[in-house]
Amino acid sequence: MATIVVPEPVPSPMEDAEAIMKAVKGWGTNEKGLFEVVAHRNAAQRQAIRLAYQEHYHEDLLKRLESELSGHLEKAMYRWMLEPLDCDAVLAHLALKNSSPDYRVIIEMACIKSPEEYLAVKRAYQWRYKHSLEEDVAFHTTGDLRKLLLALASTFKYNGYEIDAYQAKAESHILHELIENKAFNHDEFIRIFATRSNAYLLEEPASEYLSALRTVIHCITDPIKYFVKVLRDAIHQHGTDEDTLTRIIVTHAERDLRLIKEKYYERDNITLETAVVKETSGDYETFLLALLGH
Repeated sequence: MATIVVPEPVPSPMEDAEAIMKAVKGWGTNEKGLFEVVAHRNAAQRQAIRLAYQEHYHEDLLKRLESELSGHLEKAMYRWMLEPLDCDAVLAHLALKNSSPDYRVIIEMACIKSPEEYLAVKRAYQWRYKHSLEEDVAFHTTGDLRKLLLALASTFKYNGYEIDAYQAKAESHILHELIENKAFNHDEFIRIFATRSNAYLLEEPASEYLSALRTVIHCITDPIKYFVKVLRDAIHQHGTDEDTLTRIIVTHAERDLRLIKEKYYERDNITLETAVVKETSGDYETFLLALLGH
């Protein structure tokens, strides 16, 4: 359930492009005028605006926004204006190349997106960076982490609910033995977790070890609850993690951010908007609030 508010009727892409030019030309940027357009358009509309702007003004709108904005606002705006698959590709690339890598981004995409969505992200990554996500994962990681992330990055994961009970029980037994021996880097352990559906992994309830592992699997089986935790960690840690806050809001505003907001309120008895206001400021705060539905 999306949170962005799109007006009816929606102005034409050319009208929106003209409004953006009016907001950015001259001395200083009219951020409010900019937000009134881009924060209230869906992905297809934003791409149409980019095309109209390019055709009419003969310049790349993204490059213009990069030159007009700065800091966390510039990052948020840039990612919001990208085509969603391209945005995911950029986020995956940054997650691997940053001085402090955030492998959660790769794991989220591999485990929470549908196989078809994830394959599309990998194609976008290949198109943008001229090499595969798997190649970059291999280059930027080592050891057991590389083995696990490569398995997730390169596998087309079964996403259905039809389960072979015999096979599930047999592989549950394998997991039980591997966990008992703390062999979390074993090839069979990684293979099962990288290739089996969520329903499959939850099929065998007998082992207390598997019960403990369900805590790990929770980010897959309950994505909304997982993203609430990610947001809470980003907001409540010493010094707000704006990159993570931006990533979750920008990439979920047109998907399930309303559900995340509801679960966030249930967890903390405070709205996500209130938390954002408390931990951010200025035009960056205003833009995030617009994506949250204000």
